[in-house]
Amino acid sequence: MSRGWHDGDPTLIRKPFIRPAALALLGGTSVSPFLAAAPLTLDEQVVTATRSEQPVRASLAATTVIDREEIERSQAQSVPDLLRKVPGVTLSNNGGPGKNTTLFMRGTESDHVLVLIDGVKVGSVSAGLTAFQDLPVELIERIEVVRGPRSSLYGSEAIGGVIQIFTRKGGKEGAKPWFSAGYGTHDSYEGSAGVSGGDGKAWYSLGVSSQDTDGINSRRQGSDYYEPDADGYRNLSGSLRAGYRFENGLELDGTLMRAKAHNDYDDIDQFGFFHPLGGHNANADNRQELLGGRARFSPVEIWDVTLQAGRSEDKSTSWTDGVFDARFDSKRDSASWLNDLTLAEGHVLTLGYDWQRDQVSSSTAFEKDSRLNKGWFAQYLGEYGRQDWQLSLRRDDNEQFGTHDTGNAAWGYALTDAVRFSLSYGTAFKAPSFNELYYPGYGNPDLDAETSESFEAGLAGQHDWGRWSINAYRTHVDDLIAYDSTLGLYGGPNNIGKARIDGLELVLGSQWLGWDWNANATFLDPQNRESGANSGNDLPRRAREVFNLDLDRRIGRFGIGATLHAEGRSYNDLANRERVAGYATVDLRGEYWLTEEWRLQAKVTNLLDADYETALDYNQPGQAVFFSVRYQAL
Repeated sequence: MSRGWHDGDPTLIRKPFIRPAALALLGGTSVSPFLAAAPLTLDEQVVTATRSEQPVRASLAATTVIDREEIERSQAQSVPDLLRKVPGVTLSNNGGPGKNTTLFMRGTESDHVLVLIDGVKVGSVSAGLTAFQDLPVELIERIEVVRGPRSSLYGSEAIGGVIQIFTRKGGKEGAKPWFSAGYGTHDSYEGSAGVSGGDGKAWYSLGVSSQDTDGINSRRQGSDYYEPDADGYRNLSGSLRAGYRFENGLELDGTLMRAKAHNDYDDIDQFGFFHPLGGHNANADNRQELLGGRARFSPVEIWDVTLQAGRSEDKSTSWTDGVFDARFDSKRDSASWLNDLTLAEGHVLTLGYDWQRDQVSSSTAFEKDSRLNKGWFAQYLGEYGRQDWQLSLRRDDNEQFGTHDTGNAAWGYALTDAVRFSLSYGTAFKAPSFNELYYPGYGNPDLDAETSESFEAGLAGQHDWGRWSINAYRTHVDDLIAYDSTLGLYGGPNNIGKARIDGLELVLGSQWLGWDWNANATFLDPQNRESGANSGNDLPRRAREVFNLDLDRRIGRFGIGATLHAEGRSYNDLANRERVAGYATVDLRGEYWLTEEWRLQAKVTNLLDADYETALDYNQPGQAVFFSVRYQAL
């Protein structure tokens, strides 16, 4: 699972692979971030869609990039704050900051998204989910979101798409310290500090980040397990990333990250299971750790080799009324070997091998606590005239589920110098989690993997006035794992579900009257196609309509902006009896540069104090204010 090795870093000298047909769609002039938000430029490289470097405009997959400048400009306080504005993404949060947050991409299940940090797969192997709410946003350099199936490159989980997070990375000459601190509503404190730098051959970044908030009452009054108190959250995180490029071209890079969180809540379904004491005070300590390393070298001019290995851990311990409740520790050890072969100009063949071992340890004994997966894949990126294409095939061999073959085919055609059309088809699969397979009294060891096939058509344009794109897709998912009341005494998971998801994504970005406009809209028809009473119903917690609008303007040393986020209604259950109303929120933000290194920031979230839910009976924060100061050495 190789990560990008350019990331805009001046210490790295590999030339980007830019297809001539895509050059016409690349445009814009870089502008000083002290004056305006800079548009994407020719060297804006992404790696997640192909596991090889390419300009974001050349990607045949729907891709969104969130860079460090956007993170700071938006004044986001969490990774979910950033991801909720990505086309095709909806989030469900269980009651405010730090609470369990699940992500649905293009209407697929919450565990149908693969998440990587610096190329290493993360997430709980027991629950099958990633704790986005605990990831430290101040330690992130950029996020790449690829929408659509990618199992043919990554294996299990990538049915809806892939999210890759890159931690901060140095590169500039000398040591460049950075710092931020803030305070706001609900007695919320935030602080971060770090230093990064390099000397032309070496680069490094070291940072720490903390959050502490009293939070809100996570449950609605009158709901089950309601407890009338504020449910606080705190987080302490750190990261270290460093690398070195030798004279012979060998490049080494390593990452170490740790995020430790404490979370108070009213309802024990933080982990998906009810407790006989429910409604009492509950809390959990959660920890995510990542250790990864990568080597990159070229034995000959046309052959680039990448070797990567890593371990990610997800640990959680919960208590109810001060009494120990449960402990879950999961580990993912992985290694990959990638070979990029330049066959000719514009033609790259990638051959790769992935090895992964998942392990779980808990206070509850599982029948099986580890499994091994091996994957072999090949990819061909090519171009001819105005056409370009991406073809990939993969075979995964899982010791529990046998072999799974997946593939992707994408084709693009530049209709004009400014407009490109694309078509794609892909298959994917998701292996069941350890909870679904082996949790005592609930798991079903006879489960098969969930499988999917997706069709997509896209049209994109880059003009002097701005950029736009339209993507329409249909995804069929078979053998969906759903609760089956006929299994055992209490029921359990079974492969009884089917789904057909139709979607349309619209993206528009422009500058008008001195304002930067960025908007996107998603229209979704997430149908449950299983036989029985629920056939034709909407899949739970997927809004049919989502709209995002960002407005920003720089006036000298001042910056002002606003965000509108709106979602249509959704349902909380398969039977579609529990309706979650649609809503809209408006956020305002402003900043003032004291110097090019120091700036003051302020924001008001949920300006109109909308009363809304993203999961039934769980509160969301009302109007809140936050002030901060930020320093970045130049």
